[in-house]
Amino acid sequence: MKNLSAQNISFTDFNLIGFYGLGEWRPLLFIPFFLMFFLSITANSILIYLIICQKSLHSPMYVLIGLMAVVDLISPIFFVPNMLLSFLFNWSGISLTGCLIQMFCIHYVGSFQSTLLFWMALDRYFAICKPLHYHKYMEIPNFLKFIVVPVMRNGLLNVTMVSLAGKLSFCLTNVIDHCFCEHMALVQLACGDISINNLVGLLSAFLIPTADFILITASYAVIFISVFRSGKAQIKAINTCITHIIVMTCSLIFALIAFMSYRIRNNFSTSSRVFVSTMYLLFPSCFNPIVYGVRTKEIRQKFLQFIREVKIFPLQRNPFFFKKDQQYC
Repeated sequence: MKNLSAQNISFTDFNLIGFYGLGEWRPLLFIPFFLMFFLSITANSILIYLIICQKSLHSPMYVLIGLMAVVDLISPIFFVPNMLLSFLFNWSGISLTGCLIQMFCIHYVGSFQSTLLFWMALDRYFAICKPLHYHKYMEIPNFLKFIVVPVMRNGLLNVTMVSLAGKLSFCLTNVIDHCFCEHMALVQLACGDISINNLVGLLSAFLIPTADFILITASYAVIFISVFRSGKAQIKAINTCITHIIVMTCSLIFALIAFMSYRIRNNFSTSSRVFVSTMYLLFPSCFNPIVYGVRTKEIRQKFLQFIREVKIFPLQRNPFFFKKDQQYC
């Protein structure tokens, strides 16, 4: 390390070689990851379409679900296409600037998965615990008070994290054993002191997903106490809360494993670490729209209606088959 540092070499181009240890089996990874990517794009696009085109789904809760679908739709686009090309054609090169841009986009957009779950928890809190003032709290001017701080927090922490990574000198190697530019995967290639980068990374992990999950847990604790005290009248109202808890639990498990796998000495193989980090971003994008579509009665009904209309429409010669009062776009 000292000899390389002395040569004052700093790489500006890198190679992403995630799952390289699989050898000749590596190209076969194209199939499952392409199917997951296709499922993510299709499911989230349909969910966004339904929420936009159905006036009955224009309430705050469904708008937040739609925003979650937007995040889940955009997040894989930043890294999955490059990863698929790498599997098929071994196209693995990326510049330092491109790596930093990809890192910021992935971490910034990904940070809103937990933040949106927090906003959904607030929506359920106001709907169940403050029903008489729900519309007042959920008006845009009032709800912006709960939006501004998390948005600024996510942006500030991610800009700081990426900026500090960009100032490092990478003289050890230009090979990143990952499928995308994950923060610690790049930082650990630096030849200087990375303690500040490690600290900022941990701080980001604590102040964004961990803080959000603590606030979400507190909100749902208050909600469940309120519901059980009021009797069975509002039991149905917590159905969406259970949906959010399922999504939150799955996201939290992958997030904690992904963040801590670089910082705790363990028996994780490199391929296992890359797989968990990839699933942390890709799995929720596939999982969330299906969970919300199945467990949310209104969305499920509109989706089944949409499927029926899609099957009927091609059989009609009249392009104005839909009635004027039809809710779809």
